[in-house]
Amino acid sequence: MILHPTVIANLLASLTVSGMILYSAYYGLQIVRHWDLSSGSELQLTLERRTYLISTILSYVFGLELLSLFLYVFTADSLCPLFVGAMCAAGTLNVNGFGYPALLLKMFDFFLAGLWLILNHADNQAWDYPLIRKKYLLLVVIAPFIVGEMVLQCAYFLKMKANVITSCCGSLFSSERVEGLGSEIAALSPQTMLWMFYVSVAVTIVAGIHFYLRQRGGYLFSALAIITFFVSIVAIISVISLYIYELPTHHCPFCVLQKEYHYVGYLLYLALFGALVSGGGVSALIPFRTIESLRTVIPALVRKLALASVVLYSLFTATVTYRIAVSHLIM
Repeated sequence: MILHPTVIANLLASLTVSGMILYSAYYGLQIVRHWDLSSGSELQLTLERRTYLISTILSYVFGLELLSLFLYVFTADSLCPLFVGAMCAAGTLNVNGFGYPALLLKMFDFFLAGLWLILNHADNQAWDYPLIRKKYLLLVVIAPFIVGEMVLQCAYFLKMKANVITSCCGSLFSSERVEGLGSEIAALSPQTMLWMFYVSVAVTIVAGIHFYLRQRGGYLFSALAIITFFVSIVAIISVISLYIYELPTHHCPFCVLQKEYHYVGYLLYLALFGALVSGGGVSALIPFRTIESLRTVIPALVRKLALASVVLYSLFTATVTYRIAVSHLIM
């Protein structure tokens, strides 16, 4: 293992999150099985006290999980000078077979953690905690993914060898290669993907504004928000990155995180992932709006989530448009 401060921070964060999630999931199972607010039994009183502790722990733990995605990528980017062939995080993540699987799982866990925090916030607004079984059942579902993420991440860092020659982002995301998902995305038509990106964002924003004003079409908006996230990721690789780097052959989605490009990638990805979670949270809450204690809570909360998603997608699109406008690259 390479003893680097950020590597140690990643491992400690991963172990802490996994340990706390497993502890919480154990008691979450008991809450799912035995929770009865109308009961005055000793078990119920114990569970009520326990749930306050667990909810507080998970709020911080899942917050750390959200941050850990960006810490992981930042660490991979900061380690690239240690490996021959690596120019950015793309090469560092490729030093063994665990880097990219860990990244993909962290992205999925980011979404699940965000949904749990949204459910927990809504549940805490009601006097009778109507979503308590559902949010702890979701926690039990999330736990294996968090543990799997820890295993992959530990394997990635522990199996790092400084003498490994890795591939640079130019070869991993090259439109001239015929193998690899990154190369296939890079080979897509830039003009077509740019149109698809702007159309998908426009449709999503219109659907979000319609839902915010009329409280209709929530599921459609959530579906569009999720689809637009994937379209945006593909667009970053196939066309947006070209304008940022001002090079027609540089498709790397990681170099945008570096100082040379004013760390614009962090703004782009923060907005993109925030829009995904807030947009997905709308459909996660809509089924519970008929619950009596949540009748006033859910409508206001889903409107805020829809507005947040619209604002974040607008921020992402405005940043992309500005970078395209000031770029010297002519496609």
